[in-house]
Amino acid sequence: MTPPSPLSTALTGACPRCGARTLFAGPASFAPVCRACGLDYAGFNVGDGPAAFLTLIIGALMLGLALTLEFSLHPPIWVHVLLWLPLTIAAVVYGLRLAKGLLLALEYRNAAREGRIAERRDKE
Repeated sequence: MTPPSPLSTALTGACPRCGARTLFAGPASFAPVCRACGLDYAGFNVGDGPAAFLTLIIGALMLGLALTLEFSLHPPIWVHVLLWLPLTIAAVVYGLRLAKGLLLALEYRNAAREGRIAERRDKE
């Protein structure tokens, strides 16, 4: 069985080793291990990179859309609250899920681990 691509892993929440949909335990939190093949997800370090990029990208996108709506239709403030609050929350949660899944799949595929300083052996 061939492992799924990193993009399909991210989109479906599949294990990067076996393809079972066991990557996430919650909306954006990883399961401790794959229930199908036993891959330990805790050994991967996705970090806060996805959250930082998503904050900037989704924030700029939502701001642009909100300003466009305001300047074109001038709706009351409650329309903005009812529209942009749930859309922003949904975009951040599902975007974070996608980004974290993609980074974990790429770490698995490239056998990436935390940086280590290789021991230097002096030849004498």
